[in-house]
Amino acid sequence: MDPLNTLERQQAIIELVNRKGKASVKELAERFDVSEVTVRADLGFLNDKGLLIRSRGGAIVNSPLGRELTLREKHEKHHGLKRQLGETVAALIHDEDRLILDSGTTTEEVAIALRRHKNLIVMTNGLNVANELIAAENIELMMTGGLLRKKSQSFYGAQAEASLRQYHFDKVVLGVDGFDLRVGLTTYFEPEANLNRLMCEMADEVIVVTDSSKFDRRSFHIICSISTIDTLVTDTGIPPEYADELTRQGVRLHLVDANV
Repeated sequence: MDPLNTLERQQAIIELVNRKGKASVKELAERFDVSEVTVRADLGFLNDKGLLIRSRGGAIVNSPLGRELTLREKHEKHHGLKRQLGETVAALIHDEDRLILDSGTTTEEVAIALRRHKNLIVMTNGLNVANELIAAENIELMMTGGLLRKKSQSFYGAQAEASLRQYHFDKVVLGVDGFDLRVGLTTYFEPEANLNRLMCEMADEVIVVTDSSKFDRRSFHIICSISTIDTLVTDTGIPPEYADELTRQGVRLHLVDANV
């Protein structure tokens, strides 16, 4: 008997392929103790959803952008642009705000830009983000705690969620792996999606910061719909249909030059 239901198995297949870059039908059948016919059906379904590419004898990540990058790789991509995004977000934060700062390399740039602020309270689940704020004397730094996901240097899990539930925040600054008008905001790691969703619930204003490469991308785990967003900070490479629809829904857009 299949130890996982269909959705759980397909989710696990996506995570394995994203992690390794590819997987064979035989490998997946043995891994999940199902027939190769079942695996081929799963891969066909996931291929149709754009979540991987069905290849001869197995599956591969649907593009270089479909694989979750390491923190070092993320640092190297669009670094100048991320710095500008960080500065733009920091300009939206007021002294004495109570803030949740999500993990990630773009939010790390936000943290760097926030060092000039005064009397902030910042809670983060990002170890790299916290490291940038340790020496900021005017910022009271809190960490969610929890289990550490070393690949992204982010904390997650029940302890992290319990920490968030004890407080009320003015703003949350959220990074994402995928941004799709229909699906919403998505990420690669299910516990991180759960934590991000709770972050949005515990703050008055949801600020999403992302470069435009994340638009029209869908990771497997949904954080929330775009109706949850109050403010979006991105670059001028945002597709026009996204800018139009988000503006129509009342989202405040702040755009930086994509050619930075």
